[in-house]
Amino acid sequence: MNFISTRNAAPTVTLSEAIAAGLAPDGGLYVPEALPPVRDLIPGRDIAGTATALLAPFFAGDALEGELASICREAFDFPAPLRSLGTPDDHVLELFHGPTAAFKDFGARFLAASMARLRRDEATPLTILVATSGDTGAAVAAAFHRQPGLRVVVLYPDGRVSPRQAHQLGCFGDNITALRVAGSFDDCQALVKRALNDAELQARAPLSSANSISLGRLLPQMSYYAHAALMHRAETGRALNVVIPTGNLGNAMAAILARALGVPLGRIVLATNANRVLPDFFAGGDYVPAASVATLANAMDVGAPSNFERLRWLYAGDDAALRAAFSASMVDDATIREVIARRFRDHDEVHCPHTATAVKVLEDLRVRSERGDWAVAATAHPTKFESVVESLIGREVEVPPALAELLARPAQADPIPADYDALRERLLQ
Repeated sequence: MNFISTRNAAPTVTLSEAIAAGLAPDGGLYVPEALPPVRDLIPGRDIAGTATALLAPFFAGDALEGELASICREAFDFPAPLRSLGTPDDHVLELFHGPTAAFKDFGARFLAASMARLRRDEATPLTILVATSGDTGAAVAAAFHRQPGLRVVVLYPDGRVSPRQAHQLGCFGDNITALRVAGSFDDCQALVKRALNDAELQARAPLSSANSISLGRLLPQMSYYAHAALMHRAETGRALNVVIPTGNLGNAMAAILARALGVPLGRIVLATNANRVLPDFFAGGDYVPAASVATLANAMDVGAPSNFERLRWLYAGDDAALRAAFSASMVDDATIREVIARRFRDHDEVHCPHTATAVKVLEDLRVRSERGDWAVAATAHPTKFESVVESLIGREVEVPPALAELLARPAQADPIPADYDALRERLLQ
């Protein structure tokens, strides 16, 4: 299978070339030249097995085709359980059981396993450049830590991630550099995109991306939705609807793409924080990127979601069809706090701020008599946001062992202005 840019002004490439490049040279995002036919899929024994079958058409004829099964086994060696959420028809899909306690571990580990194989015989080091609003950077750093021939530079908005997220970003050392940017996530993302499109810089210091703009992260993220939905259908005979907290739209786009391939997902509803670009669009307004607003659910503090470009591609630019297919709801900080406290008090549940936005949206759907089986995507472990969560529930949240090990390490991040020349100089060092 070949891949093209969403902007149709770049050469067609193979999957390996798309993964290695990250961003298309015309500034667009890589997408399949054509989606594979819808198939009657069955669940694998585990997520790795489901992923191997689901992703096989995308890897057909590629240099990595023979490596797909081993990449999946290497990347997906932790579970994503679907658990009950209060009532028999409501569930939570726990995506935080990886090494950095966030859903980003799935895509980051798959991308690292793919890149390590693609770079096996390369003499020139490759820099993976990543902007993060909280969880992406740590997942990428953990996945690429000490990988030969690869270094990672992580940009995050200084003061706009949780203390434990910031510690994770700076605790790896070796081939991982953390830069705390005096600006927003959108500033970080703009710096990354500019660097990736800087041909002279690329000639001197080859770069690639590990943000959700990377096809090597988007495709594998379909796997946990596919495995959960296929297992649910096998057990109940019913489709699984999902509410997905989203910022840059990568996680949601993975579910949307999985459904397009035949995965038995029903409705897909988006939950956002006070950054309301998506809710405003799906309510009928124009798509107008805006400066991001800082919130408790900081990993979703995105005012210009990159993957909206892929979503429009999937619907051939038909905004009316897009609005008919999806909805998005905004949840403010006060409501996030209320949901975290109330769900703990009434149901003994502990949710991170991002998951709480999706829980609230599901509650509202039920109030409107929405029927069917639903799952909330739980994107991060609540202990990563202890300064928010613990004060609301009145007790400490147990830290998973893998995360505790990271938090015990010393951490260091270098300050940098939201200035491209400053970043460029660092990348050339």
